[in-house]
Amino acid sequence: LRPYGGTFLIFTDYCRPSIRLAALMKLPVIYVMTHDSIGLGEDGPTHQPVEHLSSLRSIPNLNVIRPCDIVETIESWLCALNETNTPTILVLTRQNLTLMRNIDSKNNLVQLGAYPIIDFDNYDATVLASGSEVEIAVQSSNTLLKEKINVRVISFPSWELFTKQSIEYQKKILGNQPLFGIEAGIINGWEKYLPTKNFIGMRSFGASGPYKKLYKHFGLTSENLINLIKNNI
Repeated sequence: LRPYGGTFLIFTDYCRPSIRLAALMKLPVIYVMTHDSIGLGEDGPTHQPVEHLSSLRSIPNLNVIRPCDIVETIESWLCALNETNTPTILVLTRQNLTLMRNIDSKNNLVQLGAYPIIDFDNYDATVLASGSEVEIAVQSSNTLLKEKINVRVISFPSWELFTKQSIEYQKKILGNQPLFGIEAGIINGWEKYLPTKNFIGMRSFGASGPYKKLYKHFGLTSENLINLIKNNI
């Protein structure tokens, strides 16, 4: 038997003591947390998590996984089931997400923590993204390619799983060109991977409205990411 529970990500505020104790006691509880960003829309800022990803990632012995599509969600669930001493939080969106890749029955890529969605042998920059923002990063890369600017896109579902990989793998993923990041949350923690000025995220609480309008209002767009990359490479 594997215990699991689920609610909106914002309500980890109330669940945090139990999550922390599960991590402390090395219990492989699975938490399925949905409505993971300002993308939930009209419920407004009281139900829109902004600092929660950063807060949960700071808990020792807790795997936080934010998948970008249904394939990564399946792989995330398998990662959680394979844990014996560590609780896992699956951080899922409310909005529909585009399929980013086909399922690989032989290799669970989420267990690597981060891996290329778009890759080049010779590239000008790398974008790190998680969850729903991977699609924005892919759109930006495809647009920049038309201008002969090669931008790698790294799906980064789990910091914790990534840090368990070899140093060689981590260096390969991060690459040797300017790094950028996009995530619908505050920057806290991303600074260890990229310069603060190269991150697009939240710097305030959210607002009430359709999620596409909110993403545009708060600057979580491919246009902003494209301009940021072009101005800093």
